[in-house]
Amino acid sequence: MSDVYIIGAAMTPLNKHLTLSVKDLTALSVDAALADAEIERDDVQAAWFCNTRQGALEGQHGVRGQAALRACGFAGIAIFNTDNACASSSSGLMQAYAAVKAGLADIALVVGAEKMNYPEKREQMFEAFKGSWDRDLADQHMRALLAAGKGMELPPEASEAAGERSVFMDIYAAQARFHMKTFGTTRRQIAAVAAKNHCHSQFNPNAQYRFPMTVDEVLADRLIAWPITRAMCAPMSDGSAALVIASAGAVARLGSRRAVAIRGIGVSSSSDRSIEEYDKHLTRVAADRAYERAGVGPADISVAELHDASAIAEIIHSENVGFCAYGEGGPLVESGDTTLGGRLPINVSGGLLSKGHPIGATGAIQIVELVTQLRGEAGERQVATPKLGLAENGGGFHGVEEAACVVTILEAPQR
Repeated sequence: MSDVYIIGAAMTPLNKHLTLSVKDLTALSVDAALADAEIERDDVQAAWFCNTRQGALEGQHGVRGQAALRACGFAGIAIFNTDNACASSSSGLMQAYAAVKAGLADIALVVGAEKMNYPEKREQMFEAFKGSWDRDLADQHMRALLAAGKGMELPPEASEAAGERSVFMDIYAAQARFHMKTFGTTRRQIAAVAAKNHCHSQFNPNAQYRFPMTVDEVLADRLIAWPITRAMCAPMSDGSAALVIASAGAVARLGSRRAVAIRGIGVSSSSDRSIEEYDKHLTRVAADRAYERAGVGPADISVAELHDASAIAEIIHSENVGFCAYGEGGPLVESGDTTLGGRLPINVSGGLLSKGHPIGATGAIQIVELVTQLRGEAGERQVATPKLGLAENGGGFHGVEEAACVVTILEAPQR
């Protein structure tokens, strides 16, 4: 059982890439990751391909990885397909990590690639989100979420129809109402997350949105599902990311000086907890497992990427991973501690909110950001001398929480 490292990491810019296919996007990130690792295709012994949309929107229900990676020049190696909703590529990373740690491969590749924008299939684009929760229990789960916010006085606009949106924004709105009712979290605190992450994304050349927003501008944006406005929601993005995973032996053989160690990974799935048992949230479970395996705690983390598909999620997950007590996520963001230059910068990439959210690639993209930060190569958004980075990546929905969660802890190269 040996240590495991990331020796190559790359991503495409995120946007609506209407003229690029999944194969095109895959090739761009894979070529860049192999170059970053300074290896050839023949050095890769196994690969994990992570995607959620090709089946629903292109009819490519199976062998997605074999199709995309064969087009990149890979043949004969082990290729596995991972679809775990928004947590797909972090799940692929966990599987590749386990294979390398077990000695089944010296060098492995993890690719997340996603096209979400098909203008001619707009109805199917939004329908595809519903595949990431239990279709049989969807109405029951939504009723439970809405009931959790009952008793909270709502403004008149809360009942207004907001038009086309992902069903997950209704889920996040219900979670936000519960958090506001339980802990006194305010709309301005939720908006402060979005404003912070929009500010950060100015400095990320790969971000889909690269313009700042104030808290008031976030609040004034179009209402999606109260209390969530458009600026509090991640965009639908196309893009790809690739990671090269290597054993300690391979790192020594290659002389990789920028290798980032994977200190620990924790994975969990949803449970039958009540929404009031927030200390049993699957993200808390995954984070505790990751901390235990890494031999560190929340106070040791220098920089974090949290799954902010909606702004309220960053508040919730900053509590779940132990960066603050339950109910303190709103004050934490208002304090400035999570801003670039603060005590614990969160989502300096711009987060999903502003950088973008190509679902099957999102987890790998979080890891690309942390690798870049831990190597000290992030330019204007660089965190000062980070030692440990944490990525939290949730996926899908079941019951009162996400269906899957992966928390990964990385360590900076030894200098």
